[in-house]
Amino acid sequence: MQMVKKAPPVFTSRIFGFSRREGNLTCVVNLHLLLILVSVSSAAWDGVIVTEADFQALQAFKHELYDPRGFLRTWNDSGFGACSGGWEGIKCAQGQVIVIQLPWRGLGGRITEKIGQLQALRKLSLHDNLISGPIPTALGFLQSLRGVQLFNNRLSGSIPASIGSCFLLQNLDLSNNLLTGSIPSTLASSTKLYRLNLSHNALSGDIPVSLTRSATLTLLSLQYNNLSGSLPDSWGSNFSNSTFATTTHLQSLTLDHNFLSGTIPKSIANLSQLQEFSVSHNQIGGVIPEELSSLSGLTTLDFSYNVVNGSLPVGLSKLQNLTVLNLKRNLISGSIPATIGNLSSLTQLDLSLNNLTGVIPDSLGDLQTLNSLNVSYNNLSGAVPVLLTQKFNSSSFVGNLQLCGYSTATACPTPPPSEAPSQQVTGKHHRRLSTKDIILIAAGILLVILVVLCCVLLCCLIRKRTAAKKRDGGGKARAGVGRAEKGVASGGGAEVESGGEAGGKLVHFDGPMAFTADDLLCATAEIMGKSTYGTVYKATLEDGSQVAVKRLREKIAKSQKEFEAEVNILGRIRHPNLLALRAYYLGPKGEKLLVFDYMPKGSLASFLHARGPETPVNWQTRMNIAQGMTRGLLHLHTQANIIHGNLTSSNVLLDDTTSAKIADYGLSRLMTPAANSNVIATAGALGYRAPELSKLKKANTKTDVYSLGVIILELLTGKSPGEAMNGVDLPQWVASIVKEEWTNEVFDLELMSDAPAIGDELLNTLKLALHCVDPSPSARPEVLLVLQQLEEIRAEMISSSPGDAAAAGPSSMSD
Repeated sequence: MQMVKKAPPVFTSRIFGFSRREGNLTCVVNLHLLLILVSVSSAAWDGVIVTEADFQALQAFKHELYDPRGFLRTWNDSGFGACSGGWEGIKCAQGQVIVIQLPWRGLGGRITEKIGQLQALRKLSLHDNLISGPIPTALGFLQSLRGVQLFNNRLSGSIPASIGSCFLLQNLDLSNNLLTGSIPSTLASSTKLYRLNLSHNALSGDIPVSLTRSATLTLLSLQYNNLSGSLPDSWGSNFSNSTFATTTHLQSLTLDHNFLSGTIPKSIANLSQLQEFSVSHNQIGGVIPEELSSLSGLTTLDFSYNVVNGSLPVGLSKLQNLTVLNLKRNLISGSIPATIGNLSSLTQLDLSLNNLTGVIPDSLGDLQTLNSLNVSYNNLSGAVPVLLTQKFNSSSFVGNLQLCGYSTATACPTPPPSEAPSQQVTGKHHRRLSTKDIILIAAGILLVILVVLCCVLLCCLIRKRTAAKKRDGGGKARAGVGRAEKGVASGGGAEVESGGEAGGKLVHFDGPMAFTADDLLCATAEIMGKSTYGTVYKATLEDGSQVAVKRLREKIAKSQKEFEAEVNILGRIRHPNLLALRAYYLGPKGEKLLVFDYMPKGSLASFLHARGPETPVNWQTRMNIAQGMTRGLLHLHTQANIIHGNLTSSNVLLDDTTSAKIADYGLSRLMTPAANSNVIATAGALGYRAPELSKLKKANTKTDVYSLGVIILELLTGKSPGEAMNGVDLPQWVASIVKEEWTNEVFDLELMSDAPAIGDELLNTLKLALHCVDPSPSARPEVLLVLQQLEEIRAEMISSSPGDAAAAGPSSMSD
């Protein structure tokens, strides 16, 4: 019956026609059916047995693969069934294999180089398996090859340049693998290539200029790689020359989720047939070129998650077919052009997380097809157009402090009524005060005098009580922070914001804590740890509240004037993932104390490495910690202009909800150069120091990214960077395991129990961490891109902008 189903329609009609004419089935009908089946069988197989060369190649192919489900058990030692349909996934013509099609079979192992013997092979489809190892160079020997589909595997190594020798290649899909290296420029030699997909790999280097010369390329997708460099300016340029004219057939240009930098080339305007242009999640900078307005067929324009700056081009209004405009999370400034309201086909508009100013144009409310709008977290002001408030909720507008009218909580203020003309005229003339007016004025003055007198008396009473309290407290025997080490006054202390009897000074910054110098110096103290900077105490105040106090070592801090200037800057830094400096104390003998919130959960180092087996840490918790500390580091680099320089898991702290808070940032600004050199050396001994710091002696954003990458590897592996691992540090150890293709051995055993559900997240996070610890500083991504990649790996709801200077929650201190 299977052969009958494959028969052409003409045979089927003859069978049914014969049975209707005769009424009953006879032996003659059976004879006809037999003849038909023979003819159909001969159409499916030409009767030629597979050639010896192809048989040997298929045997080698099977030998290199791991087949746990037994799909290849039909590939027996006899070649007779290879072409007759007996072998799973094989099709032949004239005894030569033309198709190998084995997707979703759970195959492992690797692809043999002997595949190059299948000279007639047209299609190789092995997608959605577990095949590892390199892509065979011998694929370049197959001159008849038209389609290669190897996506969703575990292929590693580089893309062989020899594939460019397949001149008839039309479809090449190597996405979602572990490929590294650069994109071969020889791929352009495949003049019939219309689809190229290299997404979800770890490719690097520039996009070859030669790719723009592919004659019939209609879809270029290079998503989720580690590509670096800028988009070549030659893309779409020089097309007046007939050699390049065919490049303008490009209809979809998708370069999402890479590490591309540079600017958007103006010559992209020459791609006249372009319909989709997306470079989101990269490091593209510069301005949006006005030349884009000439691409009349453009339907999707996505530059989100980049560092594009400048203003929105007015010429965008010419893109009448545009349906999606996404410029989320860039550095775009200026106002929103009213002409965007002319984009009658627009369905999605996202301008959130930029630096836009001015009002929202009323013309946006006239866009009938618009069903998604987001202008949140900008600097927009004024009232939101009524038509937009009726169509979209407050989440489309939040984060614009001067924007009003989009919710009941942000109602616009009612303008004051203008004065009547008669009042304006008479207001110019002074009228004589009546007796009643004089009495009211005198009563008001008397009331003010009484209030002032009451305030003076109250201040005197408070001062008197404070003095009495000092006299009573002098005899109390309490172990205080001031007594914990030599050099701190053992009795009272300074008053808040002023010099006291001992000459000290306590300065508070904004926060929930309220205490005096007496409270601080007389608090019960417990040493938590010591570091290069000094000693950390847990101090319990008289009211039972606890704070963390860092007492800086003597002779390592700058002079008092420089110290105060720098510490006042640090005290103003606020972010949910940064440990806030709450106060500082300068003692009469040069003592310097920094006061922070205290939190019992302690540091990430102790959380990961000092816990028992009964308290596992799941993947969601580890990912939240990684995202949190990355947000904090991003705020330091972009908003506070501070390099941490000593980022370790010991100074990443965890609050009651296990949210990460970075500590010890900016302390290098309080220290002498000699003390800072000591700190860098200590970080190197612990395994967090970037290789170049041994020569440069000065930290920068890329050295911080290296330390961040080490901590992410710490979260993935469960290993401390200080552990001895065959004489190499943690990044080198992980890289060696991955190179040997034993990637699963890298991850913490606690995580492997959930590997089927989180396998892709673990793998993508590992790729990102290895990119952060690249020995070459220029190859490392900036923190912004690291955060974008982490959020992409596991998206989470963000209640506020990552750059918001919100008050930090409770935290504790360590080195």
